[in-house]
Amino acid sequence: MAGARAMAFVALCALAAFAVAVTGAQVDRLYSSKQVLDWSSQANIKLQNFSLTEEDGLQLLVRPEEVTRRKLRERTRIKKKIEPVQQDDEALVKLENAGIEHSKAVDSAVLGKYSIWRRENENEKADSKVRLMRDQMIMARIYSVLAKSRDKLDLHQDLLSRLKESQRFLGEATADAELPKSASERVKVMGQLLAKARDQLYDCKAITQRLRAMLQSADEQVRSLKKQSTFLSQLAAKTIPNGIHCLSMRLTIDYYLLSPEKRKFPKSENLENPDLYHYALFSDNVLAASVVVNSTIMNAKEPEKHVFHLVTDKLNFGAMNMWFLLNPPGDATIHVENVDDFKWLNSSYCPVLKQLESVAMKEYYFKADRPKTLSAGSSNLKYRNPKYLSMLNHLRFYLPQVYPKLNKILFLDDDIVVQKDLTGLWEVDLNGNVNGAVETCGESFHRFDKYLNFSNPNIAQNFDPNACGWAYGMNMFDLEEWNKKDITGIYHKWQNMNENRLLWKLGTLPPGLLTFYKLTHPLDKSWHVLGLGYNPSIERSEIDNAAVIHYNGNMKPWLEIAMSKYRPYWTKYINYEHTYVRGCKISQ
Repeated sequence: MAGARAMAFVALCALAAFAVAVTGAQVDRLYSSKQVLDWSSQANIKLQNFSLTEEDGLQLLVRPEEVTRRKLRERTRIKKKIEPVQQDDEALVKLENAGIEHSKAVDSAVLGKYSIWRRENENEKADSKVRLMRDQMIMARIYSVLAKSRDKLDLHQDLLSRLKESQRFLGEATADAELPKSASERVKVMGQLLAKARDQLYDCKAITQRLRAMLQSADEQVRSLKKQSTFLSQLAAKTIPNGIHCLSMRLTIDYYLLSPEKRKFPKSENLENPDLYHYALFSDNVLAASVVVNSTIMNAKEPEKHVFHLVTDKLNFGAMNMWFLLNPPGDATIHVENVDDFKWLNSSYCPVLKQLESVAMKEYYFKADRPKTLSAGSSNLKYRNPKYLSMLNHLRFYLPQVYPKLNKILFLDDDIVVQKDLTGLWEVDLNGNVNGAVETCGESFHRFDKYLNFSNPNIAQNFDPNACGWAYGMNMFDLEEWNKKDITGIYHKWQNMNENRLLWKLGTLPPGLLTFYKLTHPLDKSWHVLGLGYNPSIERSEIDNAAVIHYNGNMKPWLEIAMSKYRPYWTKYINYEHTYVRGCKISQ
């Protein structure tokens, strides 16, 4: 009996060990009492003889706490698998929501013509064939290079032939409707050839390298074209249109045919009357000067109180006189002078004239480092502009010498248009300053460090690089304060120091910033709106509310490169039916 009990104990221990080794699923199956009893009967163990119930035997095989732990571990394992998936889903939802919110914030107006939401792009398939042909052409170029490098010359020739054919069919088309009717067949044939090339030549790494090379080549071409565009625009800005040249020549001939007594302007007594509104305008462009005078008078409340002092060069002196003799500015007074008649303005007195006569300056302008290509000369072409050689451009620093009897004068450039009465400028208190001008600086641009060389100690020690710049073009000058502060003397000092162009490049704004430093009173920006010669993004309301609009930049309104949307503000003051204008074929 004792032996039987021992055998039973050993069998139960073995059964328990087996139960520990099996999986949770197998344990569940062992919970069947029939299986346990069948297994024990095979071991010749009679559980009934030892007073053990089926439940007692099961408890002995696997303890309840062990079963609970196993189920808990199984649930934990499943949970760990599910949680990352849930987290990924939540992250995806967050990204989608963020994308939706971002898309709501996008201003479609800013996207301009590149916006996919424009009306002409509502039909997403309107240019699908065109885009497909372009993609095919790109892949054909890549495969043609690969084919040649692997000596598959027949395939190389086929690809080049199809590429040329596609280029000819595509032409300048931007929509499928502009393609020839046989374009679909061409696309199909090219697709078959590309499939053949892919089967023979496909190499992901080689294709990637080729695409990268094509991108770099395209970038270089874009940079080169930008340089050429800059060069050509600057070249165009220096030219005089044939029509304006014709106008000047015809007027000059007719002026010198006049008798001397007919060459005089009326109301000469107003020229030195300080109680009137005086304007200084220095120009060699007859048509531009006429627009400045006409627009000022047409918008003046009391035209008879306005006096225009025009100064031009010897070449255009006759034309400027003849134009305003034929087209007097209503009740206003006008007078034209020749800058070459100012005998006091000579190289012994004026530093600029002395420098312009120097060998170094002549070398800089006419001989040294002449560019041999379009792109090579674009960077410094603007500094070789003839206007920097003209004393008309530097005469603004000698206003009290030119007009000694006046106390205030409004200086105007010839590329502006007056849209409102300007007499309010004479009432502006300049607070002891000499120059009244509109400031042009923003958060980080058009400040002194943009125009001046602050690596030079003469500049760095005397000026603030963050000082705000201002604009020439419409400036109110107090000539009494000018003389008190010896403004012309200050200008001479800095101009002499810049003989080697180490303080600034050529031009009149940099020396103006130095000369009128802390002597400039900021005017309200609505007096003078700039940028119509280079900035296509000026608001219409800003232009309409401006007293003066300024075409500063290369795109002057009398040139073909002018921005068409700004040109009407200028052309409205020209009579295109005028005999001389029509005869020289000057048109809108």
